[in-house]
Amino acid sequence: MGGVSNVPLIKDGKRLDGRKPDELRDVRIEAGVLERADGSAYLEWGSNKVLAAVYGPQEVLPKHLSDPTKAVLTYRYNMAPFSVDDRKRPGPDRRSVEISKISAEALEKVVLLEQFPNTMIKVFVEVLQAEAGTRCAALTAASVALADAGIPMRDLVVACAAGKINDTVVLDLGKSEDNFGQADVPIAIVPHTGEIVLMQMDGDLTRDEYTQALDLAVKGSMQVYELQKDALKRRYGGVVDEQ
Repeated sequence: MGGVSNVPLIKDGKRLDGRKPDELRDVRIEAGVLERADGSAYLEWGSNKVLAAVYGPQEVLPKHLSDPTKAVLTYRYNMAPFSVDDRKRPGPDRRSVEISKISAEALEKVVLLEQFPNTMIKVFVEVLQAEAGTRCAALTAASVALADAGIPMRDLVVACAAGKINDTVVLDLGKSEDNFGQADVPIAIVPHTGEIVLMQMDGDLTRDEYTQALDLAVKGSMQVYELQKDALKRRYGGVVDEQ
């Protein structure tokens, strides 16, 4: 988030990629793409390409991490070295550790962990190609992968971001908007309850701009939620159980 407001990112109500301020990038989700995972999903969001895999419930290793009251959920977010223009150094960094932590906490709000004491559920998300908004794309894909694995959940978690460019509040920032915009607000929600399970902010917004950005992000999340359910319906050829 560069905060450089004089870089032209919107003109005559249209953004650089032709979208209106309240439009999402194209989103495509497919469930069940990996045979050797218990659950999986592939997501394209704009030029983001994300693969998620779930393993478990399974034995807890190391054993001292086990919890007799519930399952332990782990989440590993990783950006492939070739996912960005400048080759990324392999392995975890501070950003990926932070995203992994807050994403695991978001999913713990919906996964019925108490049904699987003394076990572990592992979620792995690999960003194959990055173009802004990868934490939202990764969490959205991970939620579909958990459902594909048959893990009991209160609801899916869906994430989306809004922000500000050239003093205009917009939905779903693209790469240039993320680099040169004035603010970015990624959120994740539980659609049926409206509960916000992840929220961050980079940049500066007035109170009214923040409210507008939050409303836009929730609106975008609900649109992506329909795509999550459609992906699971295509996978199983039926109706997704909505509690």
